[in-house]
Amino acid sequence: MERRRHPAARPAPVATDSMRRHRPDYWLLILCALLLSIGLVVVYAISPALRGGGHIVTRQLIAIGLSLVAFVATTKIPLGQWQKWRKPLLIAAGVATALALIMPVNPNYPAHRWVRLGGLSFQSVELLKFAVVVWLAGVLAAAVSQGWIKDVKRMARPLGLLLGVIGGVVVFVQSDFGSGVVMLAMMGVMMTVAGVPLRRLFLVGAVIGAALLVAIAVTPYRRERLQAYLNPATSHCSQAATGYQACQAIVAVGSGGLIGLGLGSSVQAYGYLPEAPNDSIFAIYAEKFGFIGSIVLLAIFGTLFTRLFNIAGRAPDNFSRFLVLGIAAWLGTQTLINIGAMIGLFPLKGITLPFISYGGTSMVFVAAAMGLVYQVSSYTVLRVSNERSGGHDNRLDGRRVRGAYHPDFSGRG
Repeated sequence: MERRRHPAARPAPVATDSMRRHRPDYWLLILCALLLSIGLVVVYAISPALRGGGHIVTRQLIAIGLSLVAFVATTKIPLGQWQKWRKPLLIAAGVATALALIMPVNPNYPAHRWVRLGGLSFQSVELLKFAVVVWLAGVLAAAVSQGWIKDVKRMARPLGLLLGVIGGVVVFVQSDFGSGVVMLAMMGVMMTVAGVPLRRLFLVGAVIGAALLVAIAVTPYRRERLQAYLNPATSHCSQAATGYQACQAIVAVGSGGLIGLGLGSSVQAYGYLPEAPNDSIFAIYAEKFGFIGSIVLLAIFGTLFTRLFNIAGRAPDNFSRFLVLGIAAWLGTQTLINIGAMIGLFPLKGITLPFISYGGTSMVFVAAAMGLVYQVSSYTVLRVSNERSGGHDNRLDGRRVRGAYHPDFSGRG
């Protein structure tokens, strides 16, 4: 009996300018612009409560401008070129990570996460996320097309080194547990879709889970955060308490009620909630816009992730497909962790909310990633599988998709 091939194993050329382009998914632009605008409004609204608030708003505007440049740049460079650059890009991210380890630290943020050159600085792990998703998409696409996706030894060489860097450097040395989890989730999603045997993934996942537990056990502040999460009744909202930020975040979310206190009526931003414009911005947003506003924001994120999944399902080749799914997993995991921590579902982690939080590095690389997705959306394909029923194949899992975006090849798009 002929062996059934995995749906992702269809060999296809990498999308290039020689392939026929069509109208891209403009909803991506609308949704991203909407999220950036919401973030800017919230940062502006809480700026009077922050020291140097006007400077923060100016820096946020500069970050949005740089993000637009990054977005345009990644849409203009052909996808095939990105696949060729995957190794140099990963090496550059490794060099940036090494530089961050030897740079002097800011006394307010004593972790070795930032590369500072003169008045400029950026967080190396954000470049590493971007590099990992591009590199792994290229590796998995090559493994599928060449038939060694299930070769344990061959797959273990590159992935083992990468996991070592993420676990040893990002999680342990840089103490960036949240970013480590995001990258591991991103890699897990991409490898699952590519066809890596689930049994092996579960085994690797168990080993990684054990390593993460060790990372928590050997770090006092992580243990305290976990204990505060598991036993919220024992923590209180005094500034000396480990669960202070998580407690104040829940107070902010609850204070918003149904419709919120309004843009100019925040209480928690005035010195009560730490990292108000950064990690805790969703709590401030919920305080200002309430339950209804929070549902609207979640709906916008949900629509964005639905578009990403649809684009991945109709991507023209394996590299593009894995790339878009990796980016969706990256942003989705980060969004889930950030919002979940603010409402008490997860332990508190210092991780930004994509498009919304204050901070240039995260915003720039998220915009660069979305530029790649936007470029893929202009090469999506649609195969008719059942003309009688009018259905279409979703190239990710073979299921029929109704109302899928049909590229316009008439020249008008």
